Amino acid sequence: MLKKRDLLECHSLYNLMMDPAVFPYVRYTCQSYEEYVFVTRQLIVEEEQETCISRTILNEMGHPIGTIDLYNRVHKTGFLATWIGSPYFGKGYNQRAKESFLAELFLEHPIETVFLKIRKQNIRSKKAVEKLPYVKLANDINQQLCDSINYTEQIYDLYYVERDDFLESCEKVHYVMAT
Repeated sequence: MLKKRDLLECHSLYNLMMDPAVFPYVRYTCQSYEEYVFVTRQLIVEEEQETCISRTILNEMGHPIGTIDLYNRVHKTGFLATWIGSPYFGKGYNQRAKESFLAELFLEHPIETVFLKIRKQNIRSKKAVEKLPYVKLANDINQQLCDSINYTEQIYDLYYVERDDFLESCEKVHYVMAT
């Protein structure tokens, strides 16, 4: 479901990203295909430098349908950014992508906390993230970080996932499935 980014999928992803239902919520809002290729190249370089981790989300047929990134990696933390093309909304891809990516982050990388900033008006993303049992609202818990992401105006809600909470949630799911 996830693979490392490469330039071959840029055309498909760019077309999905340009949808008006997606574009306003994408971290890298590119105005041209060439700019999207440039940004993708930058992400690949940043991953080699261990400042980000970026994956392409694939559907069952292996076609690219969105991206998921961990950016601003600092002191075992980072911020999560995810987008999925509108033809794939409501089909469970977001949750599966997040679970797969978080498993990679917490099991294969020295990440302890993942933050998610979600625009207050992005109801679809807020509902999706609030369904995940290991995600917690951090607006009041980490006021300094919340203030820093909302330095001009209050446009984001801040959420977080702790490594231990995620792994405990996965253990519970596997235990229920095994019994």
